[in-house]
Amino acid sequence: MREPSLLPVFGKLGAKAPPVAIAASTMSMTVKSLVNHTREVLSAYGSLALKLSVVLWTVLVVAAVFFIAQARSSDIH
Repeated sequence: MREPSLLPVFGKLGAKAPPVAIAASTMSMTVKSLVNHTREVLSAYGSLALKLSVVLWTVLVVAAVFFIAQARSSDIH
């Protein structure tokens, strides 16, 4: 039975960095600070943001149903 090769398949002798590390290393300082700030805000106000988004989504769905119902009732008359 033939043994598989021990040579690395990708990169030069396995020295190639994973894509995540490459993307993280090219991120600018302003983007990093923005990400950190966003994490802090979400950790402080995450539950409030979730509640507001659920309320907003519900209002949008109810408004869409209302306008669809109005359009159908105007077509019937």
